[in-house]
Amino acid sequence: MSENVDSLTVYCRDDKRVCPLPKAWQQLWEMLPEKRQTIGAWEPAVPLIGAAWHETPAMLKMARLAEHIQWAAKHSALPEVAAFLRGLRENEWQHLGE
Repeated sequence: MSENVDSLTVYCRDDKRVCPLPKAWQQLWEMLPEKRQTIGAWEPAVPLIGAAWHETPAMLKMARLAEHIQWAAKHSALPEVAAFLRGLRENEWQHLGE
């Protein structure tokens, strides 16, 4: 199956998934090519982990993950990112209600 942004985003939201748990999400972000630091921020934005993990609503985490997927597609890294995300075990994801 040919991967695209929409199919991967749907997969990442199936079964009440929100985003990878912090360790896996950091690994994903490190995979993203052509990251750049701007004044006081990164492009793409960093994962919502650390102190932000407990303070950020699930919908914002889902949006940030979608941003990372879109970045991967724009920078020709979608196959690797898709393989990584689809390879995570269910216990490596945050789910709604957790």
